[in-house]
Amino acid sequence: MSIDESSSINWIDPNHAAIFKQREEVLERIREDFKRNPKTLDFLKLYYRDHPWDFISDWGITFDPRNAEIGLPTYIPFILFPKQIEWVKWVMKHWRERTPGLCEKSRDMGVSWLAMALSCTLCLFNRGMVIGVGSRKKEYVDKVGAPKALLPKARIFMENLPVEFTGDWKVSRDAPYMRISFPETGSIIGGEGGDDIGRGDRTAIYFVDEYAHFEHPELTEASLSQTTNCRIDMSSVRGMNNPFARKRFEEKVDVFVFDWKDDPRKDGEWYAKQCAQLDPVVVAQEIDRDYHASATGVVIPNKWVMAAVDAHKKLGIAPSGQMGCSIDVADEGLDKNAACISHGVEVLTVAEWSGQGGDIFRTVERAFELCDEYDVHGFDYDSDGLGAGVRGDARVINDQRKARREHQIEAKGFRGSEAPFDPDRIVGGTIGDTRADRGRANKDYFANRKAQGWWALRKRFRNTYRRVVEKIECPPDEIISISSKCPNYQKLCTELSQPTYRINGAGKIVIDKTPEGAKSPNLADAVMIRFAPKEAPRALWTPEVLAQIKRAPKSGRG
Repeated sequence: MSIDESSSINWIDPNHAAIFKQREEVLERIREDFKRNPKTLDFLKLYYRDHPWDFISDWGITFDPRNAEIGLPTYIPFILFPKQIEWVKWVMKHWRERTPGLCEKSRDMGVSWLAMALSCTLCLFNRGMVIGVGSRKKEYVDKVGAPKALLPKARIFMENLPVEFTGDWKVSRDAPYMRISFPETGSIIGGEGGDDIGRGDRTAIYFVDEYAHFEHPELTEASLSQTTNCRIDMSSVRGMNNPFARKRFEEKVDVFVFDWKDDPRKDGEWYAKQCAQLDPVVVAQEIDRDYHASATGVVIPNKWVMAAVDAHKKLGIAPSGQMGCSIDVADEGLDKNAACISHGVEVLTVAEWSGQGGDIFRTVERAFELCDEYDVHGFDYDSDGLGAGVRGDARVINDQRKARREHQIEAKGFRGSEAPFDPDRIVGGTIGDTRADRGRANKDYFANRKAQGWWALRKRFRNTYRRVVEKIECPPDEIISISSKCPNYQKLCTELSQPTYRINGAGKIVIDKTPEGAKSPNLADAVMIRFAPKEAPRALWTPEVLAQIKRAPKSGRG
């Protein structure tokens, strides 16, 4: 059974009185049916046990004190919109499969209310259920007279349900500080805050609220690891230097995204109002979910990167030019090798694989395999650090290929620590495009070749944004396009906006790839190396070699 309220509701201007009246009429019918057949209520509870989203929409109440200022009731029906129903089903799936999940959310999406309503519903209709909820401070979990906290939301939800579903439940007896009990089912919701999270009861589900904002997340990671199999992290974004962001992009946990556009109560007018009233960083971070919004001096803003996704399609450009490959060689440990394959201005694909053990020879073999797969003449590689050994390994592999009468593949080093390429070339206004910036040479602009490479990539993304979004013309060979068919393109997009820049004491650009201790952006590094200014590769493909290639079967692009 379910009251069909969401299909016809006006989300911008809902008729709460009509919804409450409909609930009263349905409740009266339930009571009449119960008089004739007491088992009717048992069947209804069984239904709601398996369809908690319907129970919340049918009977749930939420509280919004902001309604008072516009003459609306502050206690209103909690009617779930489609994305919220999808979230409840997502949590239920993870609970039954005993797996963790991560929920990234825009501001004011009602996720905390939703988590508490679901927790109460599960505890009402399941015996022996134990659910944990935690936040970075105890007052955000439970505080008298503070609906912002988690457990007061649960109390409001329970107090406003029909007695047919709550039975003998009493807030004064069953909802003490940091705990809500359900006597009829023996279920419990337990709250914890700060560094104590995860040190209480074992739980079926544990909701961690605003995890990106925790002060000591390492303590939470350790304690919660033994507490539950179904941990649901929920948070707005707060930069990249926190476990929530790392989990979000490691692709080891299932991610659910609540974007503001998923909320039918919000439209373009609402968004424009937020942009007018709030700081741009707040809008970007808390509404647009931009992980790099709070960073200062970002080399490539996220909006430039997003404009570049399938930019060649948006602009009606057919990529042309040379096929290319570049390799970012991993340091030893948990870092990863990364590769970029491009066709002209299009990034066709990026790939990464473990660098653990520091097996450089295997990395070089993988680079040769990629070149063969995509019919690339050679590859550029990061020759700083461990990458210094690539040239020797490439020579060994080329000798083996020569003996098999296979064509050679050139490995060309890119040393980011070196002086800028073409140091005396005048580059014009780059930093601030002021008169003082103009007429300076590469050696006066950039601290090293790494800074020059990232700045060249920045220019491509800026050109792309201007052409795609602002409709400003620029040469098609000076843009960049990221194929959405690339399996790792979303991770690449995030990494591209991670590096920041500063101006050193000599007035030169210095790049910081890992601000605030973030992980090395290996995929983005590979793209930077591919598009960095460099000399044209020397011709290795002689007429004889080309004739052999034409006779050999092509491997095709995978």
